[in-house]
Amino acid sequence: MKRDMHQVIRRPLVTEKGMAGINTSNQYPFEVAVDANKTEIKKAVEAIFSVRVKSVRTMLRPGKPRRVRFRRGRTRAWKRAVVTLAPGETIDFI
Repeated sequence: MKRDMHQVIRRPLVTEKGMAGINTSNQYPFEVAVDANKTEIKKAVEAIFSVRVKSVRTMLRPGKPRRVRFRRGRTRAWKRAVVTLAPGETIDFI
């Protein structure tokens, strides 16, 4: 099943650590769909931002336990992808 590129890439992660990676090693962090693989992520970033991707690293972030008054629950699990771009390529988020 082919899905839209914007369903694979959910949003860019604009954090202090992520901005440091952009400035030092041309790596951009994204929140992606949990069931997306590295090939889909690479194709989606290349199509949306018109850049060349060198490599993709992914990590699953498990949901954390939370409590509101007397109810227990968990936050949702999500997936982070760190995309390294080819030399000379950049993405403007901000």
